[in-house]
Amino acid sequence: MVLQLSDTLTTDIPLDRDSEEPIYQQLIRHFQYQISSGRLQPGTRLPPSRDLARELGIGRISVVSAYNELQSKGLISAHPGRGTFVSGGEQTRKVTPKNHHQSQPAPHQNMREILRLAQKPGVIAFNCGAPPDEFLPVEAFRSALDTVLHRDGAAAITYEDPEGYMPLRTAVRDFITSQGIDTRAENILITGGAQQALDVVLQAMLAPGDAVITTSPTYLGFLDIAHVRRITPVGIPMNNEGICLDTLEDLLIDYHPKLLYINPTFHNPTGSTMSIHRRRQLLRLAQQYDLMILEDAVYQELHFDEPAPPPLKALDEAGIVLHASSFSKILLPGTRIGYIVTEGYARDRILRVKQAADICSPALIQRAVHLYMKRGNLPGHLDRIRHVLRDRRDAAVEAARKYLSDEWAWKVPKGGLYMWLELPASGPTAAELYMNAIDYGVAYAMGTLFHTNGEGARHIRINFGSYPPEKIREGFRRLSAAWEDFQINNIQRRPIL
Repeated sequence: MVLQLSDTLTTDIPLDRDSEEPIYQQLIRHFQYQISSGRLQPGTRLPPSRDLARELGIGRISVVSAYNELQSKGLISAHPGRGTFVSGGEQTRKVTPKNHHQSQPAPHQNMREILRLAQKPGVIAFNCGAPPDEFLPVEAFRSALDTVLHRDGAAAITYEDPEGYMPLRTAVRDFITSQGIDTRAENILITGGAQQALDVVLQAMLAPGDAVITTSPTYLGFLDIAHVRRITPVGIPMNNEGICLDTLEDLLIDYHPKLLYINPTFHNPTGSTMSIHRRRQLLRLAQQYDLMILEDAVYQELHFDEPAPPPLKALDEAGIVLHASSFSKILLPGTRIGYIVTEGYARDRILRVKQAADICSPALIQRAVHLYMKRGNLPGHLDRIRHVLRDRRDAAVEAARKYLSDEWAWKVPKGGLYMWLELPASGPTAAELYMNAIDYGVAYAMGTLFHTNGEGARHIRINFGSYPPEKIREGFRRLSAAWEDFQINNIQRRPIL
């Protein structure tokens, strides 16, 4: 039975607009208390976010953020076309105004514990996000390290400038010039990988309680950073050309967010690429509404059939794009060398946060990466990676066509590491299938991990770059077998009517 939320409970939400506690957190605390006390019963329909925001006289983003957090806690559930309902997932835990400030575990923590099952011997683990070990130029980098230590002595193991080793910043400038980005070496800041680049930007540009706009789905690591920094990710849907600009503009008009995070090229997790037309539209829209864009470009160079469109930063004439990337996906994941391209006041704020975080990135690694690039090793290495990844992509496409039925939906990736598959509506969700897949010796990343609101239950991400073609084909065969076995057993378990 569906219960309607009474008008009394809707209008009797106490909000202190002068409090340091953000409005969305006050809403979360209120609904947690109402559910734990039994005043809101399972099955009660909550008002649409737009309606509740209008009744309370607050911004809709506050309601959306509160609903997202409540859903991640299992307290409510959203059903497209029907509404948002109380599920009572945590009713046994007493919630009071006194304990609402206690930190909560990350929404994806329990899921990650489950994903550790992919480490079992013999499992073909398509769930990881890193390039395979055989891609790494170990000998060339060892030579660079030895040369730097011999050449620079103590200077190679002391503190470096917070901005980074200037010869490396110059080499990065030359590297991104080939992508169409015109900047000065002074505008490039070296970071501990792209992950730290994203983290320092969020800390520099936003405050706890702020919202950040992103695509839904989006990069899992970014959602983790936002959670730790107490920043609320608000997801915008995607279509074939990229982020849906009409939905984005509605949000910009109503709430004036400060920052958009986006991975426009060979997107993680979907593998899609934003069209050049959509990129230009996005930049015009962002400039019109004074929106900064944090561009994650770690997959920019991993194209297969033809070069990717230019990065957003290459098209940016207003200085509104913060361009973050690294060498993790194309060179050396463990060295943790990334960079941010920025200028003006944003550069100064980001540098202060970076300096407070770690003083500087390791001098030895910076100098070795610079020497590796100076020796001209990177272009040939990139060509080899693209060739190998294209063969693995082709194997994944061939295997999907051979082993998966027409009910599965997927597209051919044009670059990057990932294939995004939608499971048939007639069978289990990705989470329901997962344990059966592990039993069959294959693992994947579940789609819900990458969404801001718990959607994506029937999507999975496959990292086809992880294994050679024969392993990829075997992994898809196992995935198909796990699916078919689940379907058969599920049918057998149904009662005879």
